[in-house]
Amino acid sequence: MSIRIGTRGSKLALAQTETVIQKLKALDIDAEKIIINTQGDTTTHVPLHAIGGQGVFVRALDDAILDNTIDCAVHSMKDIPAYRPSGLFTAAILKRDSPADFVAHRGELGHVRVIGTSSTRRRAQLLRHDPTITIRDLRGNVDTRIRKMSGGEYDGIILAEAGLTRLGIRIQGERLPTDKFVPSPNQGTIAVVSRADPSLMEVLSALDHPETRTDVLIERAVMEQLGGGCYTPLGIYCRAGHLTAEVLSLDGKRTERTEADVASIEQARALGRTFREKAQELIDEAYRQLGITQ
Repeated sequence: MSIRIGTRGSKLALAQTETVIQKLKALDIDAEKIIINTQGDTTTHVPLHAIGGQGVFVRALDDAILDNTIDCAVHSMKDIPAYRPSGLFTAAILKRDSPADFVAHRGELGHVRVIGTSSTRRRAQLLRHDPTITIRDLRGNVDTRIRKMSGGEYDGIILAEAGLTRLGIRIQGERLPTDKFVPSPNQGTIAVVSRADPSLMEVLSALDHPETRTDVLIERAVMEQLGGGCYTPLGIYCRAGHLTAEVLSLDGKRTERTEADVASIEQARALGRTFREKAQELIDEAYRQLGITQ
């Protein structure tokens, strides 16, 4: 059996896809990469929320699976929207790498005053930590972001630590603690999405890591109940069943937060519904300030 695996063309996406290919090779399963361009890769001059959020990295790959151009696609799971087209299935979730954010910087950390990020969550968490920091929008792949920082456009940039590890990049900086900078739901996790084809799903399921799947599906269940996606500054992180979730105002001055031990997806959904009632004002405010219709 040979599997056609779709991927974005960025270095990180290709590295993640190569990880999946090597794991399949160890099972004596052949696979080939097929690069699919997405709107998120081609439209880099505006913030993500202005072109439809994280889903812009996924839609073209979804379409390619559904029209049989490819058999499956490899994603950073945090990029996969809450609501999915029918006929698709998350066939494998690999063991999670670091979920943490990483601040890369020039010079001493104490002298970092201008930080680049396009994430509303990272912006709000940074401003909560230090309201005097200037946050400027920054998009592009990891190499582009690092180059812009090295060229002096920013004193520091925020990246997912897992991405740096997968690319083999070592750079001056510090990991941000996940209790204070709660990660994006599913950050640090690679997912393989396929058609709902039993034979294909059975092969890919050999790559699945059950403990990671449980944690990230708990995060996703809470995210689905909260809504907001990348439009709202929200962090959701579960480790071994212990969940931390927070919603912030865009300026980082106000936060709603909850922590709980969660034993099931049903419990996660119930917690998400209760938490949304507490955080609804912040969610609505973010949509209004960003000019997005719910």
